[in-house]
Amino acid sequence: MNRQTHQWIAFFSVFLSSIATPGYAQQTQKFRSTTLSAGMYVIKAEVAATEAERQQGLMFREKMAGNEGMLFDFEAPARVCMWMKNTLIPLSVAFIDDSGKIVNIEDMQPQSTDSHCAKKSVRYALEMNRGWFRQKNIKAGSIINGLISR
Repeated sequence: MNRQTHQWIAFFSVFLSSIATPGYAQQTQKFRSTTLSAGMYVIKAEVAATEAERQQGLMFREKMAGNEGMLFDFEAPARVCMWMKNTLIPLSVAFIDDSGKIVNIEDMQPQSTDSHCAKKSVRYALEMNRGWFRQKNIKAGSIINGLISR
């Protein structure tokens, strides 16, 4: 192979990786994080506070540490539903009202378009690895501390 052909192959390889990588990197983008607590348990939660961040959520993530989660801030109380399209890890979601009280918790299957809805208007949804709330004996009526206030 001559030098010019080798340079062309190297350029083409870099070009292909540059057009393929940004989409994947965007899909697994991490958001700013905050520290929450549920009783004695500390949670490091990424915050999805814009429409684009809420749409992205935890899609395409392959794993999440045991004390990590994602907090969806809907900015004002609303009847919200969550689904798991393009989400690869099993999750539980706690729907939380403006005061920080958990309204209901739902377990969700990966890559499902089944809707999981809050039983009443909520300001937040907190996704954790499936079973996390149950393992910590956190249920409807429990309080999540450290939520963002506007």
